[in-house]
Amino acid sequence: MKDPYETLGVTRTATDKEIKEAFKKLARKFHPDLHPDDKAAEGKFKDISAANDLLKDKEKRRRFDAGEIDAAGAERPRERFYRDFADGGVNASHAANEGFASNEDLEEFLRRAFAGGGQRGHETFQARGQDVSYVLPVEFMEAVNGAQRTITLPEGKTLQVTIPEGAEDRQMLRLKGQGMPGFGGGMAGDAYVELHVEPHPFFHRKDDNIHVEVPVTLKEAMLGARIEVPTISGPVTMTIPKGSNTGQTLRLRDKGIRNRKTGQRGHQLITLKAVLPSAEEHELVAFLESWQPKHPDHPRREMLA
Repeated sequence: MKDPYETLGVTRTATDKEIKEAFKKLARKFHPDLHPDDKAAEGKFKDISAANDLLKDKEKRRRFDAGEIDAAGAERPRERFYRDFADGGVNASHAANEGFASNEDLEEFLRRAFAGGGQRGHETFQARGQDVSYVLPVEFMEAVNGAQRTITLPEGKTLQVTIPEGAEDRQMLRLKGQGMPGFGGGMAGDAYVELHVEPHPFFHRKDDNIHVEVPVTLKEAMLGARIEVPTISGPVTMTIPKGSNTGQTLRLRDKGIRNRKTGQRGHQLITLKAVLPSAEEHELVAFLESWQPKHPDHPRREMLA
């Protein structure tokens, strides 16, 4: 990923306020809702969102500036891994201060440290490998429906990651034994993968429910209709009641996210949005000009009271 400062167009000394303002400006410019089917704009929006997520987090920003993590939030590989040891046979503070670039360096240190030590010179020392952590951006539909992803680590190793159905933003997955290798036959460390769920163009998640705004024509709203609407598991047909209005919410049962504990699905809540014809309809205009409603509405009454 690109440098987050460059992505947002700010300097490394930028204040939190400057970063927030830069993100808002770019987000308004490249938001997917303003550029439907524009993959370049969608990719740019994802980049600026990821850059903002990193820089608005004070600890992540500090670690990035210190070179501890990369632009994606993943741990940078350390040059020296074998600093700490499981037993007390080695002076831990001395080992931590010296550090070791490889297993061979550590073995040489042990040979020197225990030279002439009698039977202790033949002891085998083991140390558990270091844990590592990574950030994995996932698409909204991958998170709600589950998916298999392959990630490539900095050293070239690949890991198969199972994204569970209903995964949440910032959820941490533990891959046991997929961290740095241990020393002297010790267990390998674990890999921790933090999921960053990307926003969807029209689906929004709240708990186990999915919310979506669906536009309907004036005729569909007034007379009622059977229309096709999107869900996270594919399009379904539903009934729009006669006399529906903008803001009215309809429910599709069990079309939400499956709860990982109970196994039950949430619902999909559809908010209707009545839209006027995109082209001029002369008959409709003529009717409205001559129409005298029997029950006049006052939609702004409360606002002006």
